[in-house]
Amino acid sequence: MHLFHRSRLRAAAVVSALALGAAACGGGGGGDDTAASDVGQQLSGPRLVLTTDEGLLVLDRDSLEPVATLPSEGFVRVNPAGDDRHVFVSTTEGFQLLDTGVEVEAHGDHSHYAVAGKPRLGETFEAPEPGHVTVHDGTTLLFSDGAGTIQELDTDDPTTVVDTVELSSPHHGVAVNLDGDLLHTEGTADERSTVVLRGADGTEKARTDDCTGVHGEATAADGVAVVGCEDGVVVVRDGEMTKIDSPDAYGRIGNQAGSSSSRVVLGDYKVDADAELERPERISLVDTESDEIRLVDLGTSYSFRSLGRGAAGEALVLGTDGALHVLDAESGDRLDTIDVLEPWREPLDWQKPRPTLHVDGDTAWVTDPSTRTLHEIDVASGAVVDSVTLPAVPNEIVSAG
Repeated sequence: MHLFHRSRLRAAAVVSALALGAAACGGGGGGDDTAASDVGQQLSGPRLVLTTDEGLLVLDRDSLEPVATLPSEGFVRVNPAGDDRHVFVSTTEGFQLLDTGVEVEAHGDHSHYAVAGKPRLGETFEAPEPGHVTVHDGTTLLFSDGAGTIQELDTDDPTTVVDTVELSSPHHGVAVNLDGDLLHTEGTADERSTVVLRGADGTEKARTDDCTGVHGEATAADGVAVVGCEDGVVVVRDGEMTKIDSPDAYGRIGNQAGSSSSRVVLGDYKVDADAELERPERISLVDTESDEIRLVDLGTSYSFRSLGRGAAGEALVLGTDGALHVLDAESGDRLDTIDVLEPWREPLDWQKPRPTLHVDGDTAWVTDPSTRTLHEIDVASGAVVDSVTLPAVPNEIVSAG
């Protein structure tokens, strides 16, 4: 049964690029596995995984055709595992490994994909209140807010925990691998303001307690990392930390998007500490080379699921005006405005579905819960090249690959 309504609007340049790519190329976890049910043909290609009001939906990333659905209970989240096959699903029990059912064989600058079975949910890595998942420098880290632990996995094979770090106290934090060093937050359930960098042997290299309300991280070019605070950011470079203050006494940068192609990290920017839900219209651009924060008025509000980066490091922001705004990350100049959706309003409850942006290279995907639609955008050409109607209301989206 075909559950999708398809509107294909691929530009000629995109079709030509796909044809050239095809011409140039011929030819999991354990535990109590839960296999998926088929909702379409078994296509062999990289996958997209979406959370919906009916469970988990797996799509073929290239065609947007349905591959399978998997059951889920309650509110779940999806996170990249870092390889081309797996995704982590955050549940009440911890991080559950989702095998998307493809085998991947690298061929130089591209990969071949083959069906390896139905997508299935496998082992759960126990983590009370599962928080951030980060992938960097060949290591995938799972942060448990409720236990204050960091589980380390090999990104090439994220099916087994190879090490666990126990922190002094549980808190809503984050950790990231920086070329063998461990960058992580410290704090409690009530207060957190500390960022620590430790070497591979556990020796402390750098620390700051000057990051009130620490939240989120992103990495930029040259292995530099940025951690968000309620009054600016902490930049971690060459084993040292630099605090960059926001221009406002309360200037929270709590959600970030980085790119290995850019020295600039894109962030949100909020100034009302007492707001039930602030709907900001300015974004922040953190230059990790000059240690400066540039604020850019977008002219529309956005949500924490609105930030992304293009293949060349462009700053991408999905606005509540329904457009994907493309900016030069260094200057803040607008490069393009791509109309995608009708105008929308961010819900008060952060778990409620809202339009969500996900980016991989020159391709961006945008969900529209109000119409159960997924849009594919070619960022380079500025065209919406594909739109499909989904069988359920989408919430979060992530790609395996």
